Amino acid sequence: MIVAKFGGTSLASAHQIKKVCDIITSDPERRIVVVSAPGKRSRDDIKVTDMLIACAQAGLEKGNADDEMNAVVERYAGIASDLGLSGDIVEIIADDIRTRVNGDKSNKEKYTDNLKAAGEDNSAKLVAAYLKSIGYDARYVNPKDAGLILSDEFGNAQVLPQSYENLKSLSDYPGITIFPGFFGYSLSGEVVTFPRGGSDITGSILAAAVNADLYENFTDVDNVYSANPNLIDNPRPIIELTYREMRELSYAGFSVLQEETLIPVFKKGIPVRIKNTNNPSAPGTTIVKERHNITEPVVGIAGDAGFCFIYLSKYLMNREIGFGRRLLQILEEEHIPFEHMPSGIDNITIILKQAHFTEQKEKRIVERIVKELEVDDISVQRNLALVMIVGEGMRNTVGITSRASGALARENINLDMISQGPSEVSMIFGIKDYEKDRAIRALYNEFFK
Repeated sequence: MIVAKFGGTSLASAHQIKKVCDIITSDPERRIVVVSAPGKRSRDDIKVTDMLIACAQAGLEKGNADDEMNAVVERYAGIASDLGLSGDIVEIIADDIRTRVNGDKSNKEKYTDNLKAAGEDNSAKLVAAYLKSIGYDARYVNPKDAGLILSDEFGNAQVLPQSYENLKSLSDYPGITIFPGFFGYSLSGEVVTFPRGGSDITGSILAAAVNADLYENFTDVDNVYSANPNLIDNPRPIIELTYREMRELSYAGFSVLQEETLIPVFKKGIPVRIKNTNNPSAPGTTIVKERHNITEPVVGIAGDAGFCFIYLSKYLMNREIGFGRRLLQILEEEHIPFEHMPSGIDNITIILKQAHFTEQKEKRIVERIVKELEVDDISVQRNLALVMIVGEGMRNTVGITSRASGALARENINLDMISQGPSEVSMIFGIKDYEKDRAIRALYNEFFK
């Protein structure tokens, strides 16, 4: 059995949906299909999810979202008309969106999540209706009916363990199951969504639940590439990489897969294949547990901005029992996750996402660290980027750090931090955010040219 997920660009128009359905029906093993909300039809278009967020904002702020709601309905109506479907499916979609818009607004996050989920939910209804109209046994399945139970965290939900047992029965459904991505239901029955890009996560959960042979993720590129094609001309395609490598690259800015996607399939050892809806004959990129054909140390280079560092030092820190725990407890109590924490004998650097670390929180946290931990020195540096080189072959190759730092030095890029995890699958360089793109180009030229 294959679980296949199709992204927003694959479902942006009737023309694209017909391509998707040709791919689905070309292989009888593709029995479970996860769909995103319709994406952009052109560069200056707007995604349906963004239209729904605007709809929620209008409903909350103005108490009236008729214009925004009608725009969403018209988008679906246009797709349905171009697919040759009757007006019945449009009425179903319109009623659904109207009900959500007119729903309870007392909880802003709950209201917004319920509206955001309409994108995927109605996309699935539309695809199932089209498949039925051309003679296939297809059905839309709602996540609540299937038992996809998530944590009660609007916009940042996590799958609960009982979901896997609930969803196992999907493998027994006849024909083609069309399942909306991005959302599920809390134990109290409320709609909750994953982070943006969460349809990837839904597909991975379903693949793990039914113990699929393969999880296919269809997008708008032929492969995962060794670097961002918007930065590098004709970057080298990656044919195969490991879960670890893909996880690192996703974290560091590769947008092909949402960074939380691989956890369910990794636990089951299910391979993932990235494919192009517009070029389905291309082999794509396969993600596996272990790869045996490692000819080069580095498989990819990525970078992301929006980080800040807290530097702190204290003489004999290494002898002070509980120092690290108390430091992390301050962050926990202030509800701030940390990304990395490289340390020396008497100093620690805490790397945070800048979006979590507002200037108001910075003042309070710095005061707490000074008072509660009695540090000798503390400073905060903002507007930083993390650039990462990734590859399973790095651990067995001498001179990787020298080559990488040398490439950056030749471009006169100063390093604020270097960190390599114990797995040696990745090496991270902290730099000023305005130097990120130049650093990626320098590292790509070092390892791939």
